[in-house]
Amino acid sequence: MQYSRAKTWQILREHVTGEALLKHCVAVEIAMRAYAQKFGGDPDYWGAVGLLHDIDFEKFPHDHPNHAREILAAYGYDDEFITNVESHARDWEKERTLLQKTLLAVDELTGFIIACALVRPDKSLDNLEVKSVMKKMKDKAFARAVNRETIVNSAEAMGVDLKDHIDFVTKALAAATRQPEYQELPLVS
Repeated sequence: MQYSRAKTWQILREHVTGEALLKHCVAVEIAMRAYAQKFGGDPDYWGAVGLLHDIDFEKFPHDHPNHAREILAAYGYDDEFITNVESHARDWEKERTLLQKTLLAVDELTGFIIACALVRPDKSLDNLEVKSVMKKMKDKAFARAVNRETIVNSAEAMGVDLKDHIDFVTKALAAATRQPEYQELPLVS
């Protein structure tokens, strides 16, 4: 199976209509593509996993990601791909692969980084510093829905220093905002 972004995007749009969730899925895709390049994975495959990771969230928010399998199987995605998508569940009981650890690690962090950028006067990811993100992590009232423990623990599970993880993901998101394929749905606006 080919993992073209255009096809993956089309599938996502058939199941997700909310702009905030679409932006989140795109942010996770961007971070996954960047980490695939860093770790020697296939950016198209890792990106597709990231883009489709919340495909069932809008329709089944209280039973997510338990409906991803039925949705993705209908499009011909194989068991391994679907398992990778499902693996970002916090209560996942199996040992995670590097791709799966990465998906969990970027899922919460991307939204947090974007929230940090949105409260800045320039709303820019380009000059968002790690220390600013770390400071916001200590503020429990800021982006309170974001699970900070998951951010910390998942970076550790990947074997990546938290500050390096924040820096890497922030830079990946900032660079993507200048790429044509991400202009249609700006991450920070």
